[in-house]
Amino acid sequence: MALTPWPYPLWIAHRGAGKLAPENTLAAFRLGLQHGYRAFECDVKLTRDETSFLLHDDTLERTTNGQGSPADADWSALTPLDAGGWHSPPYTGERLPHFEQIAAFCRANDCALNVEIKPCPGVERRTGQVVAAEAARLWAGAAVPPLLSSFKPEALDGAREAAPALPRALLLDTLWDGWFEAAQALGVVAVVTNWRVMDANLMGRLHAAGWRALVYTVNDADVAERLTAGGIDGIITDRVDTLPLKASPSSR
Repeated sequence: MALTPWPYPLWIAHRGAGKLAPENTLAAFRLGLQHGYRAFECDVKLTRDETSFLLHDDTLERTTNGQGSPADADWSALTPLDAGGWHSPPYTGERLPHFEQIAAFCRANDCALNVEIKPCPGVERRTGQVVAAEAARLWAGAAVPPLLSSFKPEALDGAREAAPALPRALLLDTLWDGWFEAAQALGVVAVVTNWRVMDANLMGRLHAAGWRALVYTVNDADVAERLTAGGIDGIITDRVDTLPLKASPSSR
């Protein structure tokens, strides 16, 4: 199957510049932009009152001064939290960003976004529905829509139900039984794997199916060079300060 044009840059900053600055914050996105990145990845989940916001973990302790699950709190209880002090003193007081803030940043700076739908346990489908509906609203009329990805097929199915026109990608840490059939059923445009899983055979299989092949999280220049030479379509990285930027593979 022929590959359709791919509008996303090859290099994607993981959780913003999520090692150099507090992950999944506006500060991390700003820093990634300063390093020349024009595509970002972030994690989006829901509060109890179904507000879409950025956070990776199912609990608040690691990256904020809050406690417990965000699924048990309304957004108003999360807005005062410090989401930066855990990283380093200069970022003390950085807030958890609302999904709408990240959308505004990306659209204002002409940046692409890979939205990982990161549901708390038990609300996989609903998180996919709400995040996808919000993404469709926030990027209405945009030339390049966000790419919605998830490790959870239920979340991607919810996203397809709520915003079928938005592109979807299945995330894989391993090639579990039935992953290919699941990707087909979900109508994905891409598969994003742990870089250790991706090889020439898998890349060829994905491309033959008409899907793009992306990898996470590549922090080694030699690995990045090998994957780029092999025809990879997207590389998610923490090392926005050291890895070279490449031209978009949209011509492949």
